[in-house]
Amino acid sequence: MLLGTWNLENLMLPGDEQGAPKSQAEYEAKVTALASVITALDPLLLGVQEVQQQEALDDLVAAVGGEWHTALSRHRDRRGIRVGFISRAPMRVLRDTRVFADKLRPVQSDDGVQPGEHDRETSRGFLAVEVDTGNGPLRAAVAHLKSKLLTYPGNGGKSRFHPHDEAERARFAAYALYRRAAEATTLRALADSLLEGEGRDRDVAVLGDMNDVVNAATTQILLGPPGSELDRPGAFGDPDLGDPFRLWNVAPRIPAKRRFSRVNVGRPELIDHVLVSHRIARRLPESGAGTGLPALHEEPLELPSVGEDPTDRVGTPGSDHAPVWIRID
Repeated sequence: MLLGTWNLENLMLPGDEQGAPKSQAEYEAKVTALASVITALDPLLLGVQEVQQQEALDDLVAAVGGEWHTALSRHRDRRGIRVGFISRAPMRVLRDTRVFADKLRPVQSDDGVQPGEHDRETSRGFLAVEVDTGNGPLRAAVAHLKSKLLTYPGNGGKSRFHPHDEAERARFAAYALYRRAAEATTLRALADSLLEGEGRDRDVAVLGDMNDVVNAATTQILLGPPGSELDRPGAFGDPDLGDPFRLWNVAPRIPAKRRFSRVNVGRPELIDHVLVSHRIARRLPESGAGTGLPALHEEPLELPSVGEDPTDRVGTPGSDHAPVWIRID
C-alpha cells in the first residue's frame, strides 16, 4: 500500500485568478503532467494541496484513469486553494476544520492595529479522513501550513513580494512564523484526536506541505512526545511511554539523494512530510521522494528552482514540488 502527499501547485481551471493557467492548452498540459506522476505513484491514498475547484481535481483523476474517490476541504485560503485527498478506496470524512486549537490566542498577521479576519484561523483547512486499507482502517490528515514566502500589503489589495525595508521584512517574517507555529499546534491537536492514545495499535498518518524542514521548530511540534526517532540508532526499537501518542517523520528513511521535495533558490529542501503512528512506523520497507516508483536507484523528478515571486511559474506544467510517499507492508 502506498500513501503519500503532493503539493500540486495551483491546480486551477483556466482563468484570471492568481496562479491559474491562462489558456485551456496550458491547463491540459498541467493536468497531463500531474497525472503521469500519480500514475507512476499508484497510491491508495494521496493527500494533495493547492487545489481550487472540484472540477479540476475531477479532471486530474480522470486523466489518471480508473476509479477514484476525492475529498476536498471546505476551507480555502485567500487565493481560493485548499487541501484534499484522492483515494482508490472510499473515504469517510472525520474532520474539516480551520479553527485554532483550544487555548491558542489570535496571532498577529500584519502591521494593522486590529486583528485581521483570519487571525483566529489557519490559512487553509485541515482535512481528516478514514479509509479501509484491507488491513484495517487508516486515519489520515492533510494540511498546508503557512508559507515561508513573505508577502506585504500593497495598493489596491494586491500583495507585494518585496519589502519596503529590512525592518518590514523582519516583522513579516515574525508574523509568518507566529502563524505557522499556531497552525502546527492546531494540526498536532487534530493528530491527537486521530491517535486517541492508541498509536501502537492504530494506523494514523499526518501528511502535507509543512513549509519548513525536518528540524524546524514548527515541524518538530507535530511529532508529539520527544524520544524515539527513525534516525536515532536503537531508539525506535526500544518502547517507551510516548509511543502511543508520538508521530514519526519518515524523512530519515528517504534515500539521501532523494531527500528533498522542492528546490528553493537553487537549494534542495524537504518541506513536504509524511508522519506516521507507531503501528505504521513498524511496517515501512521504503519511502521516498520523486515519482514514487519503488526502485531505490530511481532518480528524483527534475524540479525547477523557485524564487521569491510565485507568479514566475504561471502557465508551466507539472508542479514545483515532488511527492513524498511511504509504502506500508
